[in-house]
Amino acid sequence: MPLSPTITSTETRDLEGADVLVLYGITGDLAKKMLLPALYKLAERDLLKVPVVGVAASDWDDDSLREHARQWIIDAGHDLDQKVFKRLAESLSLINGDFTKEQVYGDIAKAIEGKGFAAHYLAIPPSLFATVAASLAKAGLNKNARLVVEKPFGDDLASARKLEVELERYFDRDHLLRVDHFLGDESVEGLGTFRFANTLFAPVWNRSYIDNVQITLAEDFDISDRGSFYDAVGALRDVVQNHLFQVMTLLAMDPPNVSDPQAQALEKWRLLHAVRTIEPEDTVRGQYDGYLDVPGVKPGSTTETYIALRLFIDNWRWAGVPFYIRSGKALAVTATEVCVQLRRPPAELFRGLANEIPPNLIRIRLEPGAGVGLELMARKSDPGELPAPFPMGIDFERVLGGQAKPYENILHAAIVGDSSGFAFFPAIEESWRIISKILKPQTPPIRYPVGSWGPAEAAGMAGEDGWHAPAKHLFADEAIRSGAPTHPAR
Repeated sequence: MPLSPTITSTETRDLEGADVLVLYGITGDLAKKMLLPALYKLAERDLLKVPVVGVAASDWDDDSLREHARQWIIDAGHDLDQKVFKRLAESLSLINGDFTKEQVYGDIAKAIEGKGFAAHYLAIPPSLFATVAASLAKAGLNKNARLVVEKPFGDDLASARKLEVELERYFDRDHLLRVDHFLGDESVEGLGTFRFANTLFAPVWNRSYIDNVQITLAEDFDISDRGSFYDAVGALRDVVQNHLFQVMTLLAMDPPNVSDPQAQALEKWRLLHAVRTIEPEDTVRGQYDGYLDVPGVKPGSTTETYIALRLFIDNWRWAGVPFYIRSGKALAVTATEVCVQLRRPPAELFRGLANEIPPNLIRIRLEPGAGVGLELMARKSDPGELPAPFPMGIDFERVLGGQAKPYENILHAAIVGDSSGFAFFPAIEESWRIISKILKPQTPPIRYPVGSWGPAEAAGMAGEDGWHAPAKHLFADEAIRSGAPTHPAR
């Protein structure tokens, strides 16, 4: 690996704007649940300015696609505006064909002829990425075009590098975008604003004041009918190597010197390059009771449905500060939250009981609902009582209104040419390197009960104060309305 990755000279949104979006896999599950509803919302906001050419192996025609799109949008919970849907429907068309056959690419060429720059979006299995890229090039469709590929990008460092080499044979790095939908999440993107637009936090955002950082992505539901998919992936590959490392990077990176996607990408790479490769002893893996009974899961599967990690960043800002990351299925709650624990005051001013006083916490809630909360110590009115934590903060959705869904931002960025919404390949390499020693564990996962916080063995890994559970009530007024104590449960 070179000392620093090659950075091209692109500037914010100076990638070519697309004149047509070609959506491969338009009849698939991702398109049904995410992409078509997102396109509808873009049309509603008058941001969908290009035709959408769908490609799939099906027996549908244009009208069938439009009727299915209507139902998918309703199923996604949107109140259908007929005028908006009419605009979206008029932009949709369908090409039927097998992605492995040459004929379909001739049909695509005819459909987009004269339409200008094309964005080819692959919402298809990763095993087909290289096949489609090669076929596009053979048909001359890689010229005046870019390729957008969904995750996962490889399943380890070697496979990610192999895929990148294959794709770059047909699309150079300025015309190749890699989706991580967390980068389209406005609450995740807002971490940069929180960090770099508020000088209040800058002086304490380092090893001198921060004791540890915890990132939790908990889901109270199981894998449902996704046994075959999930069993081949597991929690580490599904959400940690990509989504949660993106969150960690935004939390820990140094500010870029200029407001530019490539400058930000370089700072992300620098941060990840400083992360120590995780050792197996800094990992706890779990599997919820009943997982092996799910259709599609292999008998005796050792795939983890829960993982907790301890990692360290060897740079001046973070040396010695542990970062704890955990994620799992069938846990106690569904929530994604960052908890930054500050160091305790150096002097014991409360009758020698300072260690019994909870530390200050900075909570950044990503979902459900986005917001920032602080837990500060306040004196209670009862004589002899120790100071107690009281929450204060901002509910972004209440203050700023609803946020766009991640795929609305991803699709819009793919069309207009905003590379900041996509993963940077040298950072992907570092992410795979960081987990390289724990991809093939030597011991089976530990069983844990459905509705718990995972294996008991993980409880003690997060330092003296343990894990901070996502706050039940991030803001004081939430607690007051509910009649609950004003400090969050741990």
